[in-house]
Amino acid sequence: MPPAVPSPVAVVIDPGDDAVHTHTALAAHHVPSGRITLHPGPGTTSETGLAHDLLAALGKPPLLPGGFPAGRQPAWEAATAWITAVPVTRLTVLRAHRLTARRTMRLLELRDFTGIHLTLVCRRPHLPAALHQALQTADYCVTADFQAARRHYYGTPAAVSPLVDEPARSANRWLTLPVLDRLVSYDSPAPCTAPCTPPPIVFRHRPPPALLTEQAVREAARRLATVTAHPRLAAALAVALFTGVSFQQLATARPGDYDDAAATLALHDRARYTDGCATHRVPPWARVFLKAAVCFARLAPGQDQHLLAGPHDRTHLLRVAEVARLCPPQPPAGQHTGPAGRIQWDWRERKEAQHYDAMLTRHQRPPSR
Repeated sequence: MPPAVPSPVAVVIDPGDDAVHTHTALAAHHVPSGRITLHPGPGTTSETGLAHDLLAALGKPPLLPGGFPAGRQPAWEAATAWITAVPVTRLTVLRAHRLTARRTMRLLELRDFTGIHLTLVCRRPHLPAALHQALQTADYCVTADFQAARRHYYGTPAAVSPLVDEPARSANRWLTLPVLDRLVSYDSPAPCTAPCTPPPIVFRHRPPPALLTEQAVREAARRLATVTAHPRLAAALAVALFTGVSFQQLATARPGDYDDAAATLALHDRARYTDGCATHRVPPWARVFLKAAVCFARLAPGQDQHLLAGPHDRTHLLRVAEVARLCPPQPPAGQHTGPAGRIQWDWRERKEAQHYDAMLTRHQRPPSR
């Protein structure tokens, strides 16, 4: 939870446009340590453009896939959700003298919600009128001292997030993960309409999901953190990687189904297509994605109250998986159907269906005389 009273906004006055301020602020940028330095695009003045700059600073594509009510992308909601979940504790904004009053107010609203320490670097001898107007609603302090400014850029060293920024290794290599075999499945679990507190998962009708190696977990988490800005889609794929459930079952989760304190997630199946409603343990690496999804659902209630994925998100979810180069095992050479290079998500399901059809045909065949 953010503090009840955020720390005062720090305004750094740099009238000489001293390169040391810019270089020091940019060097402080380190998302896993909770520090972001935002360098807004010089040609943008819109609030949405600033939100896209924030998402880019977080290491994510600025555009969110999918359709949204009234055609408005919830970019601010997504940026706020990621900042809350990672968590980011310090935000330094360069070129702050170019901010409009409304864009500055957006940053102040972000500060109020997240408790982030906000530093604005102004390359003017005095506060511009727009910045001065916006700051009338907040406590702020002004400094022109470089060492004081540096302390605002860096703050106290923070603990490293679970999403450690390791260098990408074989980023273009596909990760073939058997746990994704059932992501595209023919089952149709339905969400519960009444309050439901399911017991821990017991795998009665299907085997437990294949465990990922530590290296695969690190690489998959790194990819999910960088391929999409959409908290729900990133969280949905993260959940699929430790539960092995289908897209339809992912769509049964609501924001209240994630218990952050207990690190558990409830998924529903009241028709018992698989193992019924059940609670799953959430591994440490996946919790940042669930926290972001819960925060996003709170901020964007118009997103039909799905925690992970909605009924119309399947195509977008599979696209995000493919951009991350995550896929289930593919058919052997010679059995691949469709265009070359296309991932076959339902190969295992079709294979099982053909096996059952063959068994049914044998049982129904009249005995030979």
